[in-house]
Amino acid sequence: MDFKTLLQKDFIIYDGGMGTMLQDRGLEMGHNPNVLNITNPETIVEVHREYVNAGSDIICSNTFSTNKYKLEDTGYGVKEVVKAALDCTEKAVEGTDALVALDIGPIGQLLQPNGTLSPEEAYEIFKEIVTADDRYDVIAIETMTDLLEMKTALLACKENSDKPVLCTMSFEENGRTFQGVSPEAMILTLEGLKADAIGLNCSLGPDEIAPILERICNKCNVPVIAKPNAGLPDPVTNTYTMGAEEFGEKLSALSKLGVKVLGGCCGTTPEYIKCLKEDLKNYKYEKNVHPYVTAVSSGTTVVEINQPRIIGERINPTGKKLFKQALVNNDMDYILGQAISQQEDGAEILDINVGHPEIDEKEMMVKVVKAVQGVVDLPLQLDSTKPEVLEAGLRAYNGRAIVNSVNGEEKSLTEILPIVAKYGASVVGLTLDEDGIPETTEKRVEIAERIIKRATALGIREEDIYIDCLTLTVSAQQSGAVQTLDAIEIVKSKYKVKTVLGVSNISFGLPHRPLLNQTFLTMAMEKGLDLPIINPSVFGMAGAVRAFRVLKGFDQESRDFIEKYSDYVIETVKDSHEMTLTHAVMKGLKKECHDITAKKLEDTDPMEIIDKELIPALDKVGDLFEQGKVFLPGLLSSATAAQQAFEIIKEKLASSNEESISKGKIILATVKGDIHDIGKNIVKVLLENYGYDVIDLGRDVEPALVVETAVKENVKLVGLSALMTTTLKSMEDTIALIRKTPELKDTAVLVGGAVLTEEYAKKIDADYYCKTAAISVETANKFFGN
Repeated sequence: MDFKTLLQKDFIIYDGGMGTMLQDRGLEMGHNPNVLNITNPETIVEVHREYVNAGSDIICSNTFSTNKYKLEDTGYGVKEVVKAALDCTEKAVEGTDALVALDIGPIGQLLQPNGTLSPEEAYEIFKEIVTADDRYDVIAIETMTDLLEMKTALLACKENSDKPVLCTMSFEENGRTFQGVSPEAMILTLEGLKADAIGLNCSLGPDEIAPILERICNKCNVPVIAKPNAGLPDPVTNTYTMGAEEFGEKLSALSKLGVKVLGGCCGTTPEYIKCLKEDLKNYKYEKNVHPYVTAVSSGTTVVEINQPRIIGERINPTGKKLFKQALVNNDMDYILGQAISQQEDGAEILDINVGHPEIDEKEMMVKVVKAVQGVVDLPLQLDSTKPEVLEAGLRAYNGRAIVNSVNGEEKSLTEILPIVAKYGASVVGLTLDEDGIPETTEKRVEIAERIIKRATALGIREEDIYIDCLTLTVSAQQSGAVQTLDAIEIVKSKYKVKTVLGVSNISFGLPHRPLLNQTFLTMAMEKGLDLPIINPSVFGMAGAVRAFRVLKGFDQESRDFIEKYSDYVIETVKDSHEMTLTHAVMKGLKKECHDITAKKLEDTDPMEIIDKELIPALDKVGDLFEQGKVFLPGLLSSATAAQQAFEIIKEKLASSNEESISKGKIILATVKGDIHDIGKNIVKVLLENYGYDVIDLGRDVEPALVVETAVKENVKLVGLSALMTTTLKSMEDTIALIRKTPELKDTAVLVGGAVLTEEYAKKIDADYYCKTAAISVETANKFFGN
């Protein structure tokens, strides 16, 4: 039996929770459960076998927490644990048709730009797992919240194994992952990278996943996976709220959406899988057929190419002296400023071109892609003629990009298109070849057909090919404008492709260029231009696109147009945006925060800068985060930028022997028995960047250490984190010990974690319940009176 054969069944049954079963068998808290493959293999085999007997078609190895980072304190290596895990799984499925899945979970560290782990380092960590042993039938990457981490893991699997890869991410009730990824962004990216099945697991129960699962089934073109929890966690009883029969009934009913692979996550047991399998007998699998959607995405933002969309052209050295100098000087802040200003002016996709003879283009492409993704959430178009530059950029990119470009030359077709196909990108096809840009419409259409044929032969869909019929300046060849417009119209009528065009070339050498550009742009959109590459800061150009959307009915009720122009002061060109400290913080610009603060310190009191600019800016970002308008990457980017300002203020105060700017001292700890610390680490970053001194005690922290440190450091606020229901008792014990310590009678405790509720926080005598990292900051501000 293999996965392809398994797909012939109506439904494929995954197994259920491993942690649930191990906890029921007395797993000691705080230990990496994957070590049990070596120290207690009989128990692991027993759990796997129970799931086989319950009817599971796929059994996941006990390797979810097996990576270099999570094993570092255990004394065991990745290869050793993976081998032992597969020994156990093989033994459990022996004599059955059940498949073995190599289970891969998150690394446990934040990737750049939100954290310090680079995608390149993450790739090596995942590669080590995949290549440790090959005795598995499929690979299951699950419980991811960062799309870049998921993409990196999938690349490591596809490049180092020929086994099918099943990918699931964990979503919150708001329909996004913890790091802001939408189902649509996940699907676009992972389908492009040839994931064999895509879906969701963990975080929520069958009731809560239903609307998210429906969105996935309505977009996904590969088998869909659903592995919810057994309802929601109940911290009082350390269990989940949904029984096996209800779970089986509700999850099997969701199969009507078009779900192919079903199973359980936290809180589920073999009894849940048995009920699910029995209930699925009442249903027959029907794939949800839906039209293909042409779109690109960043890690958090999807842009459908269903109307004219603006590609910002400003990150490109051609004809731009200041930009060329910025590349030579490695001036990332200038480049990031261009990205931010274009987004503010209406760009929906950004072109990234860093080709310059005086720099290493490949290195710079990777650097710029990473940096730009840290400050804007727009999809990117990677622009280069060099295959190695494009591939390097695509590997670093978080989402589904556009490759600009391929052309009709054999060398270009041979070198570029396979890269596009591998990374699942969209591609711009230029209608030129070895003979240059054709003068006739017919020849341009002929080259377009050649590109389309070669691309589709590699599995690139027509809808993901964007044909550029090329613009020639009318001052040199006046008939060229008509040839371009006619070619756009013919290409759009004959094929499913989209069209793209660098508009401003039309007017070189003529006076009043904006008038020509705007008129030509409007004519091109009427012929079928989908993606104009323009400077969105030019009022007439961006305005022409917005007006066209209104007049063609894309902008329903003219809502976007009214929002933009109801009180708009017309400017011909905005070359730059005023950069204030508030703006720099909100946009996550580190150097600007540093430089503006340094300048202000010459004549402004440090506390005035903090109280009137830094903190209000961070508060505004926090409000946007709570409203769902900014996601975790943006929140962390702003906090990190603000830290640059705080650091220079601290240096100023230290040099002048003035008092510290610390707003208070806080202890943070993940409680005894809990080895998860990403949430706690995010809270630490935010608190530090609000001016608090944070004492981070790490994870799996004994209650006595929390109390000892609080007494020694005279700490008045302690933050405790727990992710597992079984470690909530440790949180309660820690709070009880704090309450019993006379020196800490004035010390308050804030608590947070996925399994906590406000009611339970009150029950264990916590002073504050913080559902999100942003609320932790609000709580600290209220507590210290800041």
